Amino acid sequence: MKPRYLILAIACLAASAASAPAGAQEQRKPASQCQAIAENIPKATFASFSAAPPIISAVSEGEDVKFNYLGHSTFEIDTPAGIIIATDYNGWYRPMTTPDVVTMNKAHTTHFTLTPDPGIKHVLHGWSDVPGEKANVNLVVGDAYIRNVTTDIRFSYGLGGSQEDGNSIFIFEVAGLCIGHLGHLHYELTDAHYTEIGRLDVVMVPIDGGLTMGADSMSRVIKRLRSSLILPMHRRGPPVNAFVSMFGKDFDIAYAPDDSITVSMRTLPKKPLIYVMKGVQ
Repeated sequence: MKPRYLILAIACLAASAASAPAGAQEQRKPASQCQAIAENIPKATFASFSAAPPIISAVSEGEDVKFNYLGHSTFEIDTPAGIIIATDYNGWYRPMTTPDVVTMNKAHTTHFTLTPDPGIKHVLHGWSDVPGEKANVNLVVGDAYIRNVTTDIRFSYGLGGSQEDGNSIFIFEVAGLCIGHLGHLHYELTDAHYTEIGRLDVVMVPIDGGLTMGADSMSRVIKRLRSSLILPMHRRGPPVNAFVSMFGKDFDIAYAPDDSITVSMRTLPKKPLIYVMKGVQ
């Protein structure tokens, strides 16, 4: 091939590569639809999409997300595309079908397992095993985008001290919903945390009153997040009323007859609803 034709061929190849879709050249990092519009920290503003009556009845096929409370801090989340997620998975509380994704935290053995079912495709740790680093989750599985926001954690069993970024708040963005699981939250969130988290339409919150945070501290977190649907979990000892009594007329309270609920963007409560499932009562 003559030099001038060789140069022309190389130029054509370069132009073709430059015009190729970005996904063909490199994997794009997913973009969150739920993060705060931070006009200025600490006062971040959040989009609000609440639009339905307090008692939820999902009717939008293809938009519904189902939550099954399995026990302790484990919820099964079923997405419209059939992806199954289990939160703070410890191997004891299992969905009927092997989950596609499990998330874990390490405060206690009730929140993780080192021997998960090998059929689980994505095992997401809320901590990093590399000193000085923190877990960084940005994953798309089917119709779910999963990310995390790390928080500090106390050492277990009263040993004293704490570990930076030892816990993760996992956030699941599914069918337009912003869903958060607070994990084994030990400290109140900072302004930077709230900005990283963004909007949470649904939040799963530990209400044990001490192993994580006291009811008063945890209620402040929930009041600031102001999610449409609040799902209590991780209750040991104190009655549920110790938590729900911290909320006034700005929040509705409902005690569910079972351990599941289905919700979509169009069926979120207009007013924040604390929905206590049967297994938590």
